[in-house]
Amino acid sequence: MAPPATSTCAEQTRSDGYAPRRPEDTLLHALVSEHWPRFRERAEAQGGLPKFVEEEFDAYLRCGILEHGLVQLACRGCGHEMVVGFSCKRRGFCPSCLGRRMSDIAAHLVDAVLPEVPIRQWVCTLPWRLRCALGYDRRLCADVLGAFTDALKRSLRGRAKRKFGLRSVRDAQMGALTFVQRADSALRLNVHFHTLALDGVYVRDEEDELQFRELGEPTTEDVAQVAAWTHASLLRVIKRHGRSMEGISDVDSFASDQPVLASCYGASAADVQLLGAAAGRKTAKLVRPLRLVRGMSATALAEVGGVNIHAAVAVDGRDRQRLERLCRYIARPPLSLERLEAHPDGRVRIRFKSPWKDGTHSVLLDPLDFISRLCALIPPPRFHMLRYHGVLAGHSRDRAEVVPQELVKDESCSPTGDAQQLLFEPAPPLSPPPPPSRHPWAYLLRRVFAIDIMTCPECQGTMRVKTIATEASEIQAILGTVPRARPPPPLRQLELDFAAA
Repeated sequence: MAPPATSTCAEQTRSDGYAPRRPEDTLLHALVSEHWPRFRERAEAQGGLPKFVEEEFDAYLRCGILEHGLVQLACRGCGHEMVVGFSCKRRGFCPSCLGRRMSDIAAHLVDAVLPEVPIRQWVCTLPWRLRCALGYDRRLCADVLGAFTDALKRSLRGRAKRKFGLRSVRDAQMGALTFVQRADSALRLNVHFHTLALDGVYVRDEEDELQFRELGEPTTEDVAQVAAWTHASLLRVIKRHGRSMEGISDVDSFASDQPVLASCYGASAADVQLLGAAAGRKTAKLVRPLRLVRGMSATALAEVGGVNIHAAVAVDGRDRQRLERLCRYIARPPLSLERLEAHPDGRVRIRFKSPWKDGTHSVLLDPLDFISRLCALIPPPRFHMLRYHGVLAGHSRDRAEVVPQELVKDESCSPTGDAQQLLFEPAPPLSPPPPPSRHPWAYLLRRVFAIDIMTCPECQGTMRVKTIATEASEIQAILGTVPRARPPPPLRQLELDFAAA
């Protein structure tokens, strides 16, 4: 999560390490602002894009831009001021807002969901032919996830019964949560599951109290069995949904109702170029030989029928900092600004954090192909990205006995509250408000970066909200300059054949 703020008083980094955020200076913003209008114009000729995709791009182009709205903060002591731009709060590809969401989710999971017991990460990837359908069909995605979590629950319960001599597998209660990731390192549509499962089960003792019993690392046979059970359930799920392992069928309503978005999904999942003279060809990649390839533990990986299960990473739940880092990893944004570069030939280069086994370390995309892949990353409405299972589920009767007590949030670093108090006027005493569903932005900055944005860098006084400006005249008065509109990019004559995918 990059520190999301901009200052009119000082454009340089503060003494505490806080640096202003200027999204308009990033390569991602330049690419979207230049190529998105042309992409949308030509998409409209082929049937158009759904409203939620267009809103995602339009909101991103306003995210953090002061001319579209800002909050003015001021120090009560010395009068030092700074301004913060509004964020888009979208779920698609905005690195800042998804970074904030990542930190918010991780803080919530560590503080209020995951108990201090061993926790293991299980990663489930699925056959390529199904990934396009999983990208838009939320019911199919939920049922496929259910096939995997049911197999994992069956494995944990069976191991617990054998190890602890339980009378029935129903005596063992598992707990897990899953974050649905939509992309891989090459920005391809790759719907897969990152599940944090308690590395053991809860069993009621003679006094009817839940006690955790650790199972330890699964064997090679255990992981392979989970993969086999998941694959068998997957075949039943796709048959129940009237599909086949070939993915989207000719009668699929999505392909007929949204041909442009379906083409974006299909090209992204198949890793082919969608637009231009090279449409239909595999995406260009940069490869260098690897001197050393580190092998993976034999007990960590299993594959059955395209269902790949990985279970090598485990943490001690008492190490809350390491656990929070793992939670941030499973909820990470799909795109990193640090690994996005402009290639000399005009294409976009996306560097991988780690090279693939064949030495591939980067992918090259035409700017419009890059926009099409961003379209595929945007989750449809009501497509839930975080799900809970077992004793961690909200409807579980045993949840209150398992989850930790949520910590009281530090309201001194929250920029929200009663309007009169925020504007430095006395406010009458109020009853305590309900706990917020999201951690305050300033709280996350202090938790993740150790930066207290609500403390004045000049006199160490307390910063408070002075003005919330949404009208152009108010914004201009605060900024002190008339905002200059970015000139529209020139239109280019390009061949956009969305049906090519």
